[in-house]
Amino acid sequence: MKTIGRMLTRMILIRFLFILIGISIFVLTLDAVTYANEILQVFGNEPTAIVYYMLLRAPGILSTFLPISVLLALLLTLTELSYRNETVAMWAAGVSPLRMMGLLLPLALAIGALYFLINDRAVPYVAPTLREIGIGDYGEKRLKIGERDPIWMRAGSDILRAASANAQATQLEDVIVFRRDDNGLLREQVFAKSATLTDGRWQMSDVIIYYRENLKPVKLASLVYSGSMKPAAAGARSGDPEEMSIADLNYFIENAGFGIRPVWVYQTWWHKRISLFVAALIMIAICVPLAARFRRGGGIGALFAAGVGLGFLFFVIDGISLTMGELGFVAPWMAAWAPLLGFAAIATALTMSTERT
Repeated sequence: MKTIGRMLTRMILIRFLFILIGISIFVLTLDAVTYANEILQVFGNEPTAIVYYMLLRAPGILSTFLPISVLLALLLTLTELSYRNETVAMWAAGVSPLRMMGLLLPLALAIGALYFLINDRAVPYVAPTLREIGIGDYGEKRLKIGERDPIWMRAGSDILRAASANAQATQLEDVIVFRRDDNGLLREQVFAKSATLTDGRWQMSDVIIYYRENLKPVKLASLVYSGSMKPAAAGARSGDPEEMSIADLNYFIENAGFGIRPVWVYQTWWHKRISLFVAALIMIAICVPLAARFRRGGGIGALFAAGVGLGFLFFVIDGISLTMGELGFVAPWMAAWAPLLGFAAIATALTMSTERT
């Protein structure tokens, strides 16, 4: 059994690496050629600029195509075994679909860990540089919540805007506090040249207060604001949730999203990040029972088509579910885990049907 397990693991791993690296290089090359002029302009016509840009883009590309590479590698391996009638020998040796999934479990967990590390370490590491460069998609969707950009926060009914903050988010510049009544109507505006966070309270300087009733503005040299506003640290707030590490996601969840996005957005992506560990296992659980239905080389095209169809259906449902979680239509855990649980149920049904036959 160990020999069969090593053989299957080697076959799938080799095909997985070739597919993933091949697709990634093709997409990276196409991307670099498309934006070659912008890349050279940003980096001052340095000859190594395009290679550097490709290295920055590599983690995001690898993350995008890793799941489909796993699916294609599995289907290619299983169709090849079916075409050569080698699956018959494995079934005869007692390697049932369930046993085969057990043999491939270490590979599935290893690929899942790789998928997690790429998304949790590599992508967040290069994302700030890509946003600063602002080429391609990053030029279109650049978020204006970096260290030198306006920051919005909320404490109860009060809303605060700061023109900029230091990296630790303890020093704000050009601050405006919009103070509202219980009905949400603006009752006064507090303008401050700067604000410093000390012992959980904001010490504001050069303050002007404007009132709703057209009363005379009040000027103060300093003012203490005790609202529980806390902006995200510059390094953490400068990205989309999908480009944050799990530590940054935890940071935002603990601080209710800092008013930048609803907290359930970060909770959804936290669950999604954890679910990456089992993504490859779901692919294996779906493909192996399908292969058991084509034991003697017949219907190989149908096997491949069914596997690809189920795989893409999973990706589509996963994307829709994630969007619903971001919008707050479903619970965060459900948005991340429902597609996996649903396809796990399909895989279980296929496996049980195959085991009975």
